[in-house]
Formats: sequence, C-alpha cells, structure tokens
Amino acid sequence: MTTGAIDNLADKAAKSTPFGMVRRMRGLSDRAIAWLFIAPTVFLLLAINIFPLIWTVYLSFTNFRANQPGREVRWIGTRNYERIFGSEDIWGYLQATAHFVVWTMVIQVIIGFGLALLINRNFRGASFWTTVILIPMMLSPAVVGVFWTYIYQPQTGIFSYIIDFFANTGALDMIGSVGLAPWSIIIVDTWMWTPYIMILCLAGLRSIPDYLYEAAEIDRANALQKFWYITLPRVLPFLMLAVLFRGIENFKMFDMVVELTSGGPGSTTELASINLKREAFEKWRTGFSSAFAVILFVTVFGLGNIYVKALNRVKS
Repeated sequence: MTTGAIDNLADKAAKSTPFGMVRRMRGLSDRAIAWLFIAPTVFLLLAINIFPLIWTVYLSFTNFRANQPGREVRWIGTRNYERIFGSEDIWGYLQATAHFVVWTMVIQVIIGFGLALLINRNFRGASFWTTVILIPMMLSPAVVGVFWTYIYQPQTGIFSYIIDFFANTGALDMIGSVGLAPWSIIIVDTWMWTPYIMILCLAGLRSIPDYLYEAAEIDRANALQKFWYITLPRVLPFLMLAVLFRGIENFKMFDMVVELTSGGPGSTTELASINLKREAFEKWRTGFSSAFAVILFVTVFGLGNIYVKALNRVKS
C-alpha cells in the first residue's frame, strides 16, 4: 500500500471520530452549532409538553370517555365549557381552592418572614434550628397527610389534646367538622411549606450589604425605618418569588389533601385538582375533565403572567 493510500485511510478514520466531526463543524456558525446541539432536547420537550396540551384542548371539545375507547367520538363544540361555567359545584370547588391558596400564602409569608428575621440574627445554635425548621419541607406530602390524620384524631390525637388543654374545648374533630376541615389542611400546608418561604427570605436578608445599615445608623434611622426602607424593599423580590412558586403548587395541591380529608366532609375540602381527578378517573368524563383542565391551566397561566410582570417591576 502506498503512502498516499495510507494517508487517505487515516483521514477517513479521523473524520469518523467525534473530534473529526467537531473539525467538520468548524465551518458552521455558532448559532447553527447551538441549534444542532439543543434540537434533540427541544424536540423532546415539545413531544412531552406541547402534544399532550394540544390533545387535551382537542378532547375538551368532544364527548370522549377514556373507559370506552371504541365509542364514537363526537365534536360537541363548547358544550363542556358551558357546563363548567354554569355549574354551581365547580364554582364551589374553585372557591375552596382560592380559600386554601390565599390563606396559606398569607400565613406562610408572615411566619416565614418572621422566622427568617430571627434566624438572620446569627444567635448561638442558629444553624441547628434552621435545620430543624427545614425538616417538614423534606417530607413527602402524602406521608405528611397520613401523619397528620393521626395528629388530628379527636380522641387520641395530640392536636385535640393541646387545644383542649389551653381552651377547654373537649374533643375537637378537625377533619370531620365542616367549619374546621378547610383550616386543618391550611395548618398542615403551613407547617410543611413555611420553611420554604423562610429560606428564600433568609437568602434575601443575607444579600443586603452591611453598609446600607451603617449609613442608616449615621442618619439616625430607627429600627422601623431600617426595616421599611432597607430590609423590606431588598427582600420583597425574594418574597414575591416564593409566593409565586408556592401559589402555583397550592393551586394544584392534591396528594396531601387526599390523604388528609379526601375532599370531605362532603365536598368542603374538595379542591379543583381533586374534583378534576374524580371527573377524569372515577366518572370517566374525559372530555369534560379536559375542558376543566384547560380552564385551570389558563387561569394559572394568566395569573402567573400578571404576577411575573409585577415582580419584574419590583425588581427594577
């Protein structure tokens, strides 16, 4: 074999290796190379997210039932949406969801911000107590729901015992009471996710430069003025970001509430996500539940967009 033939074989072998491919790609622009690498990921994301969304929107205009795949699928237009907007039960589920989301956010913001202010003082044992406070956030929501059902037991639960000790109320049935059941899930969610609010607020507090407080002391600002003009504006973006994440998660809360109350008593704690599951996988009204899912998605997406714009204005 001649020297030229050997060189040709070596060039072909080099081009077939990854390094050879990179050398051939040198003629492409940076944008083309970037798209070449991210195209598989983009395609995968579109297949996983966009296609199910389009399919759900299509099913929302039909009478499709997943438990009857051989049944003729008819296009019924906006009838599913008209049934949803005209149903008093659906509005009741949305009202229960809004009650849960609003109250959990208000309570968690107040307690979480307060805990962050305390932890930020760097007292002795602050690291230990920070770890202890974060433990509930590390647990599974389903496990937390089961755990708190035992705590809420009217005869043997420790929660009823504590309330009776301080208020002399007797056995207190938090889960079985129509008036108390919504607050039972609010208490559990607050116990579990307040540490999340706290840790984000703590990050905001730790990012405030010390020279701002030193300058305020030179100007003889009191503690309230320091909090109002320095601490709160600097922490507010972190706090709003925490509220955004937790608000979205609470709007679709499911597993913890199912394990805790199963939507009861009656439908007192039946959130929109729980009712959506019943419609889709118990009543098998797939078209109707798809329309309900689209409405929930548009609601969360719209409110999230408005909130993000407000967050951007605060950050700027």
